[in-house]
Amino acid sequence: MKRERALQVVLVLVGLFYFAWIYFLFGALWHSRWLQENQEAWPMFLSLNMVLGAFLLLAAKQPAKHRSLIAYGAWSSLAHAFTMAIQTAEAWAHGIHRNPWDIVIVGMIGIALLALLPGKQPAPARPAPITESRFAERT
Repeated sequence: MKRERALQVVLVLVGLFYFAWIYFLFGALWHSRWLQENQEAWPMFLSLNMVLGAFLLLAAKQPAKHRSLIAYGAWSSLAHAFTMAIQTAEAWAHGIHRNPWDIVIVGMIGIALLALLPGKQPAPARPAPITESRFAERT
């Protein structure tokens, strides 16, 4: 029970963190910053994580029923952290300083979600097939 409660807390915190990116999304779109800075992918990235945040907030009520969504949130966060780590290494190789804290934060989100991921639920029992004799008894 403590693990499920911890997962619910993490889902709410991560969900709020990602959903708060709506502020940056609307700022980028409203002021056309993405166009001025030649960063077409930035608003798309923000919109994906903002929506993920909304769904993680919804999943916090019954995490066991949303296992695949939570797993997606974890793996997408880890993939994002890995991509940022490569970009940071490339930036450093070219003499450009890049703060790595975003890698740590997003990586920890992925690890926390994976560590608290609910176990697989057993498949519901399949009903017995109706045989001809059982069907005839009903009519």
